[in-house]
Amino acid sequence: MSDIRATTISALNGTDPITLTKQSAAKVWCNYNGTGTASIRDSINVASLTDNGTGTHSISFSNTMNNANYSTQATGAETGSGGGANQLGTLTRDGTYTSSIVSISGTHTNSGNNVDNQRMLVTIHGDLA
Repeated sequence: MSDIRATTISALNGTDPITLTKQSAAKVWCNYNGTGTASIRDSINVASLTDNGTGTHSISFSNTMNNANYSTQATGAETGSGGGANQLGTLTRDGTYTSSIVSISGTHTNSGNNVDNQRMLVTIHGDLA
């Protein structure tokens, strides 16, 4: 059996990343702060983040998905002196949900009201266009 060991794998031009095909790697992920002026901490394949109001945000993809039938996992938390944790609610499908953008909302664990969370984490699996 052979081993392949490398520190970097790039496309033929030597600079671009390789294209994953028929892989189960996440095609989009984003870690962002949803409080105040929402800001991305780190991400892959995210062009922009839009604050749509309390607890609701839209993530635009740099590279579009093949269709809108991708899988989205979202979680989040708000830590504070109030004792309760805010956790990310559900994917907002009545908002924008296309091959190039997804909207999510954060809700408070106890009240169910929309709330801005400090740590918003979104991962998307599916096929790129």
